[in-house]
Amino acid sequence: MNFSSGIAPLLLLGGFFFKIPGLLLVGIIAFSAAVAFQIITLPVEFNASKRAKDYMISLGLIRNNEERAARKVLGAAALTYVAATLMAVLQLAEYIWMFNNSNDED
Repeated sequence: MNFSSGIAPLLLLGGFFFKIPGLLLVGIIAFSAAVAFQIITLPVEFNASKRAKDYMISLGLIRNNEERAARKVLGAAALTYVAATLMAVLQLAEYIWMFNNSNDED
């Protein structure tokens, strides 16, 4: 997925600047693959936060009175992935909207 997310901006820019709808469409498809990967990995991120808390408890790094705070911090860390995914979905919607509008102008 690194390839998709790395090449998509170049394809999108090339499609927009040079007015090549096919290139723009390929960029949208590549970006869509990266967004799909982000969506699929969201549950993994939440599970990782839970496992991290359990692991810290098992090692004795946090005590009973610190569990709530650790859960909040790790939950907030997982929510950063939700925010990033939401931004990527909205950005994809914008690219699709721009693609549809560029086809209407032709």
